[in-house]
Amino acid sequence: QVQLVESGGGLVQAGGSLRLSCAASRSVAGSNNMGWYRRAPGKELELVATITFGGTTNYADSVKGRFTISRDNAKNTVSLQMNSLKPEDTAVYYCNVRYLRTSDNYWGQGTQVTVSS
Repeated sequence: QVQLVESGGGLVQAGGSLRLSCAASRSVAGSNNMGWYRRAPGKELELVATITFGGTTNYADSVKGRFTISRDNAKNTVSLQMNSLKPEDTAVYYCNVRYLRTSDNYWGQGTQVTVSS
């Protein structure tokens, strides 16, 4: 099993910023994608952002221009810088790692982000 531990969540006012981090217990120096997903109250899980091993990124339209995903393959971490936060960003955010060669898919326990208006 791969353990993913998220950190950095919290309570902020609209317009503020947070940086989420996720540390993997297994090396990510290989063929894999990392990403962040979120589940808002009463909503389905949705993709926020993904990043390939080579650094190619993909963002949900709702966060483009506000969020930035990055990874440090040497440190086995992926981060999400969230700027200009909106109340609708309130959700539990989950870290994800997908190992492409084995199709193994792992999730973190989630970290709460609450944005007040």
